[in-house]
Formats: sequence, C-alpha cells, structure tokens
Amino acid sequence: MSVSASFDLLLRGGRVIDPASGIDGLRDVAIRNGRIAAVQSDILPTSAKDVIDVSGQLVLPGLIDTHAHVYQYVTGRFGMNADMVGVQSGVTSLIDQGGPSCMTLPGFRHFVAEQAQSRVYAFLSAYLVGGLEGHYYPDLYRPDCVDVDATVKSAVANRDLVRGIKAHAEIGGFARWGIRVIEMAAEIGRRAELPVYVHFGQLWGLPASGTNGEDVDTILERVIPLLRPGDVLAHPFTRHPGGFVNTKGEVHPVIQAALDRGLKVDVGHGSHFSYRLARKAIDAGIVPHTLGADIHGYNTHVPAPAGTPDEHADDENHPFAGQAKFSLVQAMSSMVALGLTLEQVVPMVTSNPAAMLGLSDQIGALRPGMEADVSVLREQQGRFVLRDNEKTEVIAEKLLQPVCCLRAGVRHDATAPILPAAVAA
Repeated sequence: MSVSASFDLLLRGGRVIDPASGIDGLRDVAIRNGRIAAVQSDILPTSAKDVIDVSGQLVLPGLIDTHAHVYQYVTGRFGMNADMVGVQSGVTSLIDQGGPSCMTLPGFRHFVAEQAQSRVYAFLSAYLVGGLEGHYYPDLYRPDCVDVDATVKSAVANRDLVRGIKAHAEIGGFARWGIRVIEMAAEIGRRAELPVYVHFGQLWGLPASGTNGEDVDTILERVIPLLRPGDVLAHPFTRHPGGFVNTKGEVHPVIQAALDRGLKVDVGHGSHFSYRLARKAIDAGIVPHTLGADIHGYNTHVPAPAGTPDEHADDENHPFAGQAKFSLVQAMSSMVALGLTLEQVVPMVTSNPAAMLGLSDQIGALRPGMEADVSVLREQQGRFVLRDNEKTEVIAEKLLQPVCCLRAGVRHDATAPILPAAVAA
C-alpha cells in the first residue's frame, strides 16, 4: 500500500516476528485509527504523527496469555487484576482459566472483561463453584457439583467470551470420586463444541483414606481417550505427581500418541513449573503448543483480600506455593533457556493461542486491518539466573523483558509491580 497517507503511530526499526504472516525481519509497523495500517520496510517517519524508535527490540503480535486468573475478589486470593497481568506486563490478551462458572459468568463479564483495558476471555469452569479457593474445599469439585446442561447453555450463549472449558485430572480428585468429573467435563466440551483445557499434576491433598486404589501414573492414559483433537493438556512440566514425567522419571508413553492425534500442550508455567522435568520432556521431543503464565495471588506477592485464609495446612509445600517471580515474558525466557529457539517460542504466545481460541482473524497477527495489538520486548544478552520453585537454577544467555504494548493502538508501558527483575549470573 502507499505510505503517503498519514499514520497515527509508527513503530520504527524493530525486528518484527509475526509467524501467522510469515514475517521475521526488520520492519516498521504503522498504526491508523487503532488498527494495523502497514508492516513494511523503511516507512517514512514523516508519514506518522508519532514515532516510537524500537531499534534493537522485538516487535510481536500482542502476546496472548493462555492461563490467567483474573476474576479479582470473587476467587479470593487467586484473582489478580487483569491489567496488571495484561497490558501492564506487555500482554494484550488473557484467558482466565476456570475462574467463572455458569453461575458467576455474568459478573465476570461485567466486572472484569468489560472493565479491563486488556482483552479478556474465559475457559468456563466445569464446576458450579468455578475457581474459588478449592484447595481448601475440594468437596466443592465432586460430580454432584457439576451441571452439564447448565454449563453447556452458559458457554453457548456467551460464545464471544467463553472460548473453552476448564477441568482437572489429578490424584486428589481421582482418589475422592474417580474419573467421573472428567467424563462430565469432556461431555460439556463436546456438546458446546469448545476445547477442554485439563489440569494435570496434583492439585488437592489426598483424603484421609489415601489414594483409594488410584494410581497417579495411570491418570493420563485414562483421561486422554476422553479428549478430542484441539483439547489441551496443561502443566506438562509440573513438579507435582501426575504430569508428563511419571514417578519413575520417565516421559509417559501415551503423550506422543496424544499429540499425533491432535491434542495440544500448554505449559501453564506457574509455581508448578520444574526446569528439571521440562528439560526431560523437551529432550524427549515434547514441544508445547501454547504458553500460559498461570499467575495468581498464591504465587505472586499481592495483598490477600480481607477474610480469606491466610495460612495453608502445609504452607511451605502446598501446590500453589511460589517464591520465584515470573511473568509470561519470563516464561518465554524459560523456554529459550531450555533449548527452544525464539522462532519456536513466539508462536506459543501469538498465532497458536489465537487458533486455540478460534480468533486467528482477530488477534495473534499484525495483518493490516486487524486491531493494533502489539507487544514490544527487550532482548538482553548476558548470563542470567532463572529459578523455579524446586530451587533448580538454569542460566539464560538471553533474557526477554517487556517494554510496552499497544492495545488497539493505545500504548501501555510495562510497569506492573509483579514483573521479575533480571538477576545476573
């Protein structure tokens, strides 16, 4: 297109990586009326009202966090402020994983999705209580607390907001009520024609009666046959029993077959993440499809809402404990430090999650005419320490940090107080 027209904003001189458009190189990105107007080399700076010099920086389609917890206040300490983990962290789109249920979705729409400057979507909880502080009250997540018909109706009636279903497959639940809840969640996904995002890795403590004959290493092989192509296996690199690496230290043999038939893998970083187990799975050829941060108020230092529990029975080691600061961009650095290339990681937070949401025509790319959702990152060279909650350390030779983002052409600097600082090795 001609660049003689006037643009509102020009991002000039950055390395643009847009997997959906097949672009990786030095380009300028021009914005007009909140939309991408042009992605070209050497656009004249005089053609724009405002110019941002992004030389030496990465310019990406607006980052999409596939695992957020942003139903603030309603979900107790889990719920973060959407814009703190969104645009203030360089991320333009968020998927809340299981915060709202069919009962609470109207409040999520009005008080979170419609108020946030970030884009906010939801994977609707399969459970009537949604993402309440269920690690304290696991009985709220039993089969009697699932209403298949009501959840399907809510999901279908709110298709603009609800893009999937959230469920859990872990030993604490299986020991209490077996596989029934996952069967119901899979039915919801089929009937609503939405992907099911399944948490793996222990979430709840075992009941007093123990495992009741359940084997944590058989959960994956029992759940995967219930799932369809496009459904998502989450927390593959969890440090808790029930992830992709079994109790013998081996990558579960059913994983590759599941990927071959179209199931997807989301990192779901969070405090579950283990560099030790991630390296083992990646070395076995398991490359995640999408990358979610899984930031919430139990693994991030934010004040607890008054009246919420302030202690856990096993405070040092409960599944949500978190000491290491992280963010979606830091999770990208983790993947690179584990041996994946930047070219492999960028689709995990742009084009792949857009496809998972069924929104590739709206987000995840920098095509002219699309809303101008853009993330700008700084790529620092050096030696940096990354640490997980097993206290395993890896040395990263490059560290990605958010600089700013544009959400529909409006600039937001990366000022979130939860963002980790670089730690030199």
